[in-house]
Amino acid sequence: MKAYLIRRLLLIVPTFIGISLVSFFVIQLAPGSPIYFRLMATQGDMAADSDTDRIIEETKALYGLDRPIYQQYGLWLGRLVTLDFGNSFKDHRPVRDKILEALPITLQLNIISIFLIYLISVPIGVFSATHHRSIPDSIITLILFILYSLPSFWVAMLLILFLGGGEYWNVFPIFGISSFGAQDWPWHQWLVDRIWHLVLPVFCLTYGGLAGLSRYARAGMIETIRQDYIRTARAYGFSERIVIFKYAMRNSLIPIITLLGTLLPALIGGSVIIEQVFTIPGMGRLGFEAILSRDYPLIMGILAVSAFLTLIGLLLSDILYAITDPRIKFE
Repeated sequence: MKAYLIRRLLLIVPTFIGISLVSFFVIQLAPGSPIYFRLMATQGDMAADSDTDRIIEETKALYGLDRPIYQQYGLWLGRLVTLDFGNSFKDHRPVRDKILEALPITLQLNIISIFLIYLISVPIGVFSATHHRSIPDSIITLILFILYSLPSFWVAMLLILFLGGGEYWNVFPIFGISSFGAQDWPWHQWLVDRIWHLVLPVFCLTYGGLAGLSRYARAGMIETIRQDYIRTARAYGFSERIVIFKYAMRNSLIPIITLLGTLLPALIGGSVIIEQVFTIPGMGRLGFEAILSRDYPLIMGILAVSAFLTLIGLLLSDILYAITDPRIKFE
């Protein structure tokens, strides 16, 4: 196990370099340039300015965009060693500071969402598998397939219309994560206000994952309870509860553990659609605005964090395999 972990940790470095290299070149090939976006925002009509070409060249030199792409990548990779992602092209603030500001907001949303997804989907999947092809199983399957097929942006719009002060009820706030001036309120009042703001976006982030993960839990449990050792446990006279929760459930969790490793980058990356709809200043919205403004340092900073967390998540999945199922060995 130790030798396997050492090999995987050493493999993370070249894999990360390869991912960042491809991402860096793909971003450079995207249409549009941060120079033109910057000049359009400050000058308006560039065609009327006789010094436009000179200004463009000076701005490229300022941002380091006049150098060859491989030199730009080398400089970025060198700064990354010290966790320096550079400064944003948009407002010249350090990229690390902007990520650290948006990260806690995204963590609040996604930790709550993932916790609810696993808390609800695993029991639903176990119940559906133990009542295979029954009427309750058919009803649960129908409801979950409907939830899985509903686009999150459409559900968010409906919630805003019906519960957010549209044409019907004004129950929940529909933008931001806190009311104006909430930082000066008592902590219990601030907490209630924060929870009230998170209800609608958390629901939109939860229902789709809940529907999908419960199907994985159901399929894994159905396959497990058909194994010979489960029939042997029943033949020994163990109760159905012990057979399911002590012997079958542990092995049926392996597909879900696979998905758990991929949730780590999603936990940090945030949801672009939900954060944009509800005006939440998280990582998803930050990345979306960075792409629109061609903010290369900010885009690469977010991609670097996501790539690193993806590799760590895959490593954690392999470790959890061995913990969950002792039959799995890494030789």
